[in-house]
Amino acid sequence: MDLATCTYHEYRPDMGHPVRTTVGAPRFALEYTLLGPARLITPTRAMLGLPQDAYQLAYRRLLNATGAARIHAELAGIAAAADAVTGRSSARLVLLCFDRLDKRGGWCHRTMFAAWWLEQTGQELPELGATLPSQPTPPTLF
Repeated sequence: MDLATCTYHEYRPDMGHPVRTTVGAPRFALEYTLLGPARLITPTRAMLGLPQDAYQLAYRRLLNATGAARIHAELAGIAAAADAVTGRSSARLVLLCFDRLDKRGGWCHRTMFAAWWLEQTGQELPELGATLPSQPTPPTLF
């Protein structure tokens, strides 16, 4: 299964099928129709507002309790339903949330999920939205 992550604002239809992974749906107009929600990877309402370290601990507990096999089955079901509606098969699922990663200190559950998924399955999930550069650009003389 082909998976990636992005924000609601940065998503474009050519990226794949958009899947909601947030507690609430966007309250702003979208130019696309969301699939899902992917409930098994959606954080709980109680996690919202926690500091990053506490959030990550709680979110990993949730993912570990659910397990990769159940999550895969849910995502495969969403993919199959999307394929049936669109007539496209094997298109990527793009797991969406609100948080932009190009802001200093930016973090979100989708990056935590991507790291956990890599550990569990060996599959990397690319981030399709803007991110901060991992290293500063070295100075040049010209």
